[in-house]
Amino acid sequence: MIHWPDPSTAKQLWRQSRRFVVLAIAGLAYWLISRQPAPPDLQPQAMKAVAIFVVCILFYVTNVIPLMITSLLAVVLFPLAGVLDAKTTFALFGNEAVFFILGAFILASPFMRCGLSRRIALAALQHFGDSPRALLFGVLIIAAFFSCWMSEHAVAAMIFPIVLEITDSLGLSPQTSRYGKVIFLALAAGCIIGGITTFLGGARAPLAVGILHEATGQTIGFTPWALAALPTTLPMLGFAYLLYLFFYPPEALDIEGVRALLARRRRELGPMSSREIGVSVLTLGTILCWMILGEAFGLAQIAIIAVIIAFVFKLTNWQEVEADVNWGIFLMYGGAICLGYAMEKTGGAAWLAHHTLGAFVQSPLLLIAAVSFLSIALTELLSNSAVVALLMPVALTMGRDLGIDPRIMTMVVTIPSGLGFMFPMGTPATAIAFSSGYLGMRDTVRTGWILFLGGWVIFNLSIHFIWPWLGFKLPS
Repeated sequence: MIHWPDPSTAKQLWRQSRRFVVLAIAGLAYWLISRQPAPPDLQPQAMKAVAIFVVCILFYVTNVIPLMITSLLAVVLFPLAGVLDAKTTFALFGNEAVFFILGAFILASPFMRCGLSRRIALAALQHFGDSPRALLFGVLIIAAFFSCWMSEHAVAAMIFPIVLEITDSLGLSPQTSRYGKVIFLALAAGCIIGGITTFLGGARAPLAVGILHEATGQTIGFTPWALAALPTTLPMLGFAYLLYLFFYPPEALDIEGVRALLARRRRELGPMSSREIGVSVLTLGTILCWMILGEAFGLAQIAIIAVIIAFVFKLTNWQEVEADVNWGIFLMYGGAICLGYAMEKTGGAAWLAHHTLGAFVQSPLLLIAAVSFLSIALTELLSNSAVVALLMPVALTMGRDLGIDPRIMTMVVTIPSGLGFMFPMGTPATAIAFSSGYLGMRDTVRTGWILFLGGWVIFNLSIHFIWPWLGFKLPS
């Protein structure tokens, strides 16, 4: 008689051995790919670059080591394999995009710490307290607005306690209340949709622009990016609101208690402090400079100057910044820029493009549709920054072969990569909303796949009908 191992024991054994299995597969993949002779029109190191790229994909997908360490691995492997020299590799960590991300993250710290963000959120929500539907719309719009100017997961963390208090004051029951479900869905969706609008909603956009600049010498300014993203952002907010009302029509609720709660929380904050006033002036001034002077002076320089001003006038301190900023993220972005640069310069991206999408996609229309769809699909499972790092080299190469402006391909990869609504593991904002106890996986998937398709359609329509007016024209 055969005795099969207990399922729980087998699962534990797989969990313990999984890391070694993935490492073994990665080593085998590197050996097999790097031994392939490079085509005559590519540099001799091209296949080694592809091999390193495949190893990074495997580690990004399986997460056997943190994303930041995977990026550091790429940085070490390129010089060891002779793909790039060490000086070039490490110099890519000085890319302007990395310093822009650094400045933006540091500036977000005093904005949150001084209470200004909470004050604005409470004031805005109080104006939407006339009915359950209006309050739902308010949560969606306010989360989206803040995510235009701050990291979307920071916005979700900031507004989450307020929404939790609202559900408590309404006496809603977790897992059973329709309104409890939909208000947390709206919180997550607002953060996600607003986060694609500017460089500040998430670091994926500066990362993509950094890869673009290293590969082509071109860049995209703060304002042109926002104008290109808005035709997706605004319709998506309306679409999400109507979709949520259709699936989760609010129960009959007494909203007066919520208005009283929000008013009480505002009174507890008291009058604006001198620090809040200083932070608000600095934040508005920095955003205006990015919009007006960004292309002339550089986004990173403006960000770093603003950081220096914040410290000079004691609007923040190093202890707060050190606690609030995820420093490991800069390792991720420096390594990702290095990965894209090596793939582009050696021709590895061209080889990979030819052997993947290139075999099926032969027109600009199909390429944009395929890349944007793949970008959204992957971000449901991976970090959106990892998606950008993986797709950018291939997309830029294929776009160049079809005569598409590299700036267009950069946004085709990056804007959709922020539109993951279904799974908590794909988007931090969804994970935060999920932690409320009001949502189940069925709730996020039920509406998430419709938002997935709706976002993809809206984005592609905006490219063909609105972007040409903004100077981003597809080849005829």
